[in-house]
Amino acid sequence: MAEDSPKRRKANFNEAETEVLIEQVLKHEQLLFAAGPGRASPGQKRKVWELIRHKVNPVAACPRDVEDLKKRWRDLKRRDRSKLCRLSQGCGPPGPAAALGPLLAPEEMPPAAAGGG
Repeated sequence: MAEDSPKRRKANFNEAETEVLIEQVLKHEQLLFAAGPGRASPGQKRKVWELIRHKVNPVAACPRDVEDLKKRWRDLKRRDRSKLCRLSQGCGPPGPAAALGPLLAPEEMPPAAAGGG
């Protein structure tokens, strides 16, 4: 019956994919997530996500699409918010997305950030 299954689960994100994703999203954070009158159009955001996809796929275990990348980013943010909540014991509103860096495990840090400190 397993042979008849047309859809298989994709491989988990590896360390390199996660690093590139974090690095690229933080680099383009203003375009992707800014609110207010100066925010990017949906078309501009789509182009940025495609650019990120082109950066991630060369190091990917399997080809990733934009929706895979967005979901992984949401999962990383959610997990890091829960880490922040446990650390502060307050579970208040999360800090800015740039503050995610210190909450990431060392293997999830972008290469430039992993060495400093």
